[in-house]
Amino acid sequence: MEVFLIAFGLSMDSVALSIANGAKYPNLKFLIALKIAFVYAFFQGLMCVLGYILGIGFAKFISEIDHFIAFFILLFLGVKMIKEANDEKVVSLTNKELVFGGVATSIDAMAIGVTFGLSYVSLSYSTFVIFTLCFILCLLACFIGKKVGEYLESKAMILGGVILIFIGTRILLTHLEVL
Repeated sequence: MEVFLIAFGLSMDSVALSIANGAKYPNLKFLIALKIAFVYAFFQGLMCVLGYILGIGFAKFISEIDHFIAFFILLFLGVKMIKEANDEKVVSLTNKELVFGGVATSIDAMAIGVTFGLSYVSLSYSTFVIFTLCFILCLLACFIGKKVGEYLESKAMILGGVILIFIGTRILLTHLEVL
């Protein structure tokens, strides 16, 4: 049960980003939603494994700057999304944006991986649960975002950009212990 709750918590930033992506693309197809969900879940699992492998020394270094990395990536993506809100062209989700989003929303999973290395938790089981739950939640979130996007029309991209900036700011302020 503890691993499930950890997986749920780790997935929330990826879910929010998936909602924003769904809102950004009103013609979202199932295969694109699968790709989004897979990339975000993949990075959640990968970062957990990397944290486990790299150990405490590197995790301490990363934990000192991870919030800045996540903040700047999400700020960049959010501002880009807001700027694209008024463009008449069809927007596309590039692989580069997916990877940046996947990394930005999964850095905390690295620290969780370190804790798995210090406890008697099965890394393979934990990573499987984290990947699977994140994948399912992100897939659902893409279509929730699509519905929100259909309702809000062009304002959906602005909302999605604001959500990304909010997530990045929350990550930064939480790690700086302002919140």
